[in-house]
Amino acid sequence: MGNRGSKPGTGRSPSATQGQQRNQRGRATATAAVTVPKDTAKAYDALCDRLKEVSVLGGISGLLGWDEMVMMPPGAADSRGAQKSALAGVLYDKKTDPVLGQLLDALKAAPPGALDPYQAAVVRDAGKQFIKDTALPKELAQRIAKLESDAYAAWVKAKTASDFSLFAPFLKEWVEVNKEKARLIDPSLPPYDVLLDDYEKGLTSARLDEVFAQVREGLVPLIAAIKTRGRAIEDKWMDGDYDLDKQAELCKKIALDIGFDTDHGRLDVSVHPFTGGAHPTDVRMTTRFKKHSLLEGITGAIHETGHALYEQGRNLKYDGLPVNAALSMGVHESQSLLWERMVGLGRPFAAYLLPLLKERFPDKFGAASAEQLYEGENKIAQPSLIRVESDEVTYPLHIILRYELERGLMDGSVNVDDIPKLWNERMEAYLGDRPPSDAMGCLQDVHWSAGLFGYFPTYSLGAMYATQIYAAASKAIPDLEAKIQAGDFKPLKAWLNEQIHSLGSLHASGDELMTHVTGGPLDPSVFLAYLTKKYTDLYKL
Repeated sequence: MGNRGSKPGTGRSPSATQGQQRNQRGRATATAAVTVPKDTAKAYDALCDRLKEVSVLGGISGLLGWDEMVMMPPGAADSRGAQKSALAGVLYDKKTDPVLGQLLDALKAAPPGALDPYQAAVVRDAGKQFIKDTALPKELAQRIAKLESDAYAAWVKAKTASDFSLFAPFLKEWVEVNKEKARLIDPSLPPYDVLLDDYEKGLTSARLDEVFAQVREGLVPLIAAIKTRGRAIEDKWMDGDYDLDKQAELCKKIALDIGFDTDHGRLDVSVHPFTGGAHPTDVRMTTRFKKHSLLEGITGAIHETGHALYEQGRNLKYDGLPVNAALSMGVHESQSLLWERMVGLGRPFAAYLLPLLKERFPDKFGAASAEQLYEGENKIAQPSLIRVESDEVTYPLHIILRYELERGLMDGSVNVDDIPKLWNERMEAYLGDRPPSDAMGCLQDVHWSAGLFGYFPTYSLGAMYATQIYAAASKAIPDLEAKIQAGDFKPLKAWLNEQIHSLGSLHASGDELMTHVTGGPLDPSVFLAYLTKKYTDLYKL
């Protein structure tokens, strides 16, 4: 592993018993006396029984959420809210049961070698989650729930008026609430590191500083070179109206060709594409299509297929246990971005895709070449001020800007009232343009209104993991790109199933997983080399 920014022996989490005691102060419920088995194997089995029950209930919650987004009639909103609330209460009681903490304490004290690596990973991750679930007193949990609602309403009002000052008081409260939350979970770590662990296990802000500084220094000159010296790339020929039914049929074929299993999943349409469901055998993938944006539908479908393959590839030998969960949001995103960008936006895939497009849209693609399609798919427009509209070259700088500001808010080096000024200055320095308004600048994302500090970095970590994983796959699979061009995606899917999906959370961090899969921890130079080579060639720099 690389430098993780902490010294050996520091950063230990409170014991499960400490979390249990905090929980008992915050809850008035009583738990019947249960004798914790002294035998390690029996204690482990008892722990697994409880964790699997929580997993099943979580699957029910996932189905309720999927149905709400895809199938539920609008008049059922109130009853669905009541159902979700009742289920959340049951889940909370199961997750914070003091007996769970006692079992975890007993297993943490087990002699060396008593647990195999997968069992040890179950205890490790279940212990961390128990502390998080039981750390917050009832009063703080209620404050957070109210703040989520109030801050979202304030954000909507502020964005509509393009006035950050209307949202600032709520962001200040989120900063204080998150500091308190982090202190209760683990006072030995910097607050931002505690929050980051919710999304990217084992990562620290010190490690992120290293990674993002290297990426920023590599991308700023590349973007400037593309803007000043890059050749013109023609993509207007792809503009037009595309039949939505034909788009949906095409995207379904692509998803099935890549490997999505409809015996263990569904394909549907929703307003916002997502992948969810209840279980690796019941994965629900949704996409959306726009009449005027064929490529958005295709890349979105490939992206969600990548997420779905990760879910369907999880190891059922450890079904319902934390070790079978995805390692992190960044690793999950790596799978969607590997398929979307490394595969879907590559030259070999353009050769696979073009005949499918000619068959369905002959007027547009009948005379096109695979090289024209590849160039049109990868053209970089004027760097966008809006994160979600950005290309793969400029997108990481959007993430780095947000990371720098939210980390500064948590360590006190950035004041909330200075956010618009700092945002605009860094946007101009990184991307060469200045937002004309708060709505197009610091108010464009909803994440901070929900207090989600530590979430943004996972988007770009996923892109970096993806390039490194794909490079390893290319070495391991003979003629990989020739297979992709021929529409044979099975070797890549099988390799990812074995190297990434089936391992779940066996490894404690993304760096450890990268070391196992690629021979070394996350290396930003691999990501920068990929972008530099691709766009130097594309723009003839």
